[in-house]
Amino acid sequence: MAVAAGGTNPISVVDDNPMSVRQWIVVILMIFLNALDGFDVLSSAFAAPGITKEWGIPRSELGIMLSAELIGMGFGSILLGSLADKIGRKPAMLICLVIMAIGMYLAHDANSVTSLTAYRFFTGLGIGGMLAATNAVTAESTSKESRSLAMALYVIGYPVGGVVGGYAAQSWLLVDYDWRAVFMFGAVVTAIMIPLVMWLVPETPAYFAARRKPDALEKINKSLRAFKKPLIDALPPVRTDIAKPKVTDILSKPGMRKVTWLLALGYMVHTFTFYFVLKFAVQIVSDAGFTQPEAASTLTWANIGGATGGFLFGFLLKKWDIKGPTITCMILGVVAVVYFGMGHDTLTFWRVSTFLQMFFLNAAIVGYYAAFARGFPAYARATGTGFALGVGRAGAASSPIVAGYLFTTLGGANVAAGHLNDHLLPVSIVMTAGSLIGVVLMLMLPLRDGDREQEQESK
Repeated sequence: MAVAAGGTNPISVVDDNPMSVRQWIVVILMIFLNALDGFDVLSSAFAAPGITKEWGIPRSELGIMLSAELIGMGFGSILLGSLADKIGRKPAMLICLVIMAIGMYLAHDANSVTSLTAYRFFTGLGIGGMLAATNAVTAESTSKESRSLAMALYVIGYPVGGVVGGYAAQSWLLVDYDWRAVFMFGAVVTAIMIPLVMWLVPETPAYFAARRKPDALEKINKSLRAFKKPLIDALPPVRTDIAKPKVTDILSKPGMRKVTWLLALGYMVHTFTFYFVLKFAVQIVSDAGFTQPEAASTLTWANIGGATGGFLFGFLLKKWDIKGPTITCMILGVVAVVYFGMGHDTLTFWRVSTFLQMFFLNAAIVGYYAAFARGFPAYARATGTGFALGVGRAGAASSPIVAGYLFTTLGGANVAAGHLNDHLLPVSIVMTAGSLIGVVLMLMLPLRDGDREQEQESK
């Protein structure tokens, strides 16, 4: 294996060399893990009609249960996301997988809405930490030329998980079993991913370079060797006349603080709109008179739309960068949510409306993840991403709660009797406010490259 010139930055070695097969294997596994996160989050939405039927809970209480894992994701993104910057991306991912597998298994055995809500919160802790770690691994394991496409493929893993899970739910789990089987299915698939991550995902060179432990050079070269990259014979010198970078820089350094808050708040308000569809679509279509498997199929089509939109969006990023395409997709997503809120008479049009919503709304999510990868330097990437995701989960978690409250307030007894659609349009219009505010915040976001800025500061 060739050795690069002394002092070469290992981040530049990965950035500037073509992608190897091992790097693409890592990207594919990150896509699978994001798909797993997508299914785990949506499992409660697939199960919602069955839970409502078995326990007879009101829609406001259902909204709280549907928000439980989203609230857990907020805490997990911050707490376990920062763990990935302290102990490594790979150990953090393994811890999160164990938490997710246990939480999904417990959820399948829940005997009350209170216990189910608690188990969903616990599962969310692992999902939130996983999202922060896998986003960092995808960014740090890819070349600069391939990163935008890799990030787009990674993000569409989330709706792909919803598509696969939705198909399994509507054609098998909810047909041959009941809502509990949805959670058990998630537990088994999550457990399968643990050995795959252990065997196939090396720690990223960027993590070791950022931590600068005594054996950093040896471990960096081990990772570079796994990726079939030139090795380095020394690390770049560290300037002693400047403060050592800290993960808390995301909130203390003026330039980074502005980017952190604009990304976090923008992601928060956008997910407020995004999760209205994902969490309530199945229940709304079920209340429109369709069977549980038919209603679940609309969420499958929503995720097909999300995967398609996210994939195509990756090519837009290569030509027009981040801000313009993201803003355009948020605006079109708002239009699609209003179209959904107009209600439909046939299952086909319900499917089309959910497809369009997620096509545009998830494309904007790709834009945010690309901004996370670019905006934060390697030493604080998982922490910064985790913080943005954690704050963002406030919007995601509040979405089904606010929607459930609006349905109950506007519909009263009619909603309890299964007539959500009587007030669907005004509720949908209110729920578009998040993405509209997100447009304004994205316009204010300064584009920056965290790694390049950090490299310049250290010279």
